[in-house]
Amino acid sequence: MTLNEDSFTNWKHREEIAESMIPLIGKLHRERDVTVLLHSRSLVNKSVVSILKTHRFARQIAGVELSVTDTLPFLRALTTLDLGPSQIDIGMLAETYGADDRGLSVEEFTARSVAGATGANKIECREGRDVVLYGFGRIGRLVARLLIEKAGSGNGLRLRAIVVRGGAGRAAEDLVKRASLLRRDSIHGQFQGTITIDEATSTIVANGNEIRVIYADDPTSVDYTAYGIKDAILIDNTGKWRDREGLSKHLRPGIDKVVLTAPGKGDVPNIVHGVNHDTVKPEERILSCASCTTNAIVPPLKAMADEYGVLRGHVETVHSFTNDQNLLDNYHKSDRRGRSAPLNMVITETGAASAVAKALPDLQAKITGSSIRVPVPDVSIAILNLQLARETTREEVLDYLREVSLTSPLKRQIDFTSAPDAVSNDFIGSRHASIVDAGATKVEGDNAILYLWYDNEFGYSCQVIRVVQYVSGVEYPTYPAPVA
Repeated sequence: MTLNEDSFTNWKHREEIAESMIPLIGKLHRERDVTVLLHSRSLVNKSVVSILKTHRFARQIAGVELSVTDTLPFLRALTTLDLGPSQIDIGMLAETYGADDRGLSVEEFTARSVAGATGANKIECREGRDVVLYGFGRIGRLVARLLIEKAGSGNGLRLRAIVVRGGAGRAAEDLVKRASLLRRDSIHGQFQGTITIDEATSTIVANGNEIRVIYADDPTSVDYTAYGIKDAILIDNTGKWRDREGLSKHLRPGIDKVVLTAPGKGDVPNIVHGVNHDTVKPEERILSCASCTTNAIVPPLKAMADEYGVLRGHVETVHSFTNDQNLLDNYHKSDRRGRSAPLNMVITETGAASAVAKALPDLQAKITGSSIRVPVPDVSIAILNLQLARETTREEVLDYLREVSLTSPLKRQIDFTSAPDAVSNDFIGSRHASIVDAGATKVEGDNAILYLWYDNEFGYSCQVIRVVQYVSGVEYPTYPAPVA
């Protein structure tokens, strides 16, 4: 047999194993509300090739490729346990098992590693929590996709309604267009599933989820209880109201909490999941998820401050253009943003640096920032230039950040790539808040410069969902537990 035949035979064998994993992953998700992860990446509803690619991607992070032959025994062991709602990382199980010297079987090791999610310790499935989207633009539609994807067993978040402006006299036409924008996206591709509409009830049905489209120009005019919605979390994607007074208009019958997908003003808490989400008080009804750039820089900034100390820093963001810029030169209240977005690099401001103080109040370092909008439609990069409290080396910093991305409580926020030819398009669809580019990292003495890619649309939307899951009580624990 030739080498090529050996490789192809091996590939077919791994395909067969990945195929056998899909029903096990699906059953755990639907029946027990367990999300199976591989190094923080969900394997739920993934294809055979996606599962194999996710295993191979571990090579970029850990330096060693994971094989489905390594992880399948742990997945099978999970199906034999009395599991409650949780997230279980089979990549971490396989990695930590390899370093364990207790002589345990895979089954014994798995049972001990996820003991907090089994038997008397397990969390019981909760009743689903209603969610309403106010606004249905770029972020609104991506958040909708994520909510539908995560509907799973029906015990988590349930997207019940979308509120949009106008529609009077043209509701049927408007409904078709809204559904079409959810179905197809020029950047993020096709919706994974089926979408139909019911014009009689002004409803979009996506993968079986019935989503009522409500037309309103003023949040105070909507009574959500009339649509059977109760104790819902409303996600404001418009950015029209950013202070407590304005956002309080959403606190109508049927709405319990309001989450803003833009930086909040005044005393509205700015929350970056993974960093300060656990500071949200149960009685807080209004909060912000800050900006995409704040979410990109704060987790790695916290990681660096925890390990090395940070005396001062500057962040320069090279940001994709957005809907608030003009397609061609035209009037705009912000002079430079009035110039053609697809034809120019545009210097503008960023509030991300000042927002750091809200998310990291204990950080005494002064952080400054500026931004340049560039002619790409998605994925941005933040260049974080830090003066550290002690000297270090490039190798030490990269080893530390690689480990943070694998095992720390920030592993869902910080990703890591060592790909030598990485470019912005490679990170479309990333679910992390930021991705450390190892090849571009520079360290000299007490100065470190980190290059942080981030999908300013999808990665940010994932952070929004994490905040909503946390405040709604459906963010389940992860096993094995991250290393603090």
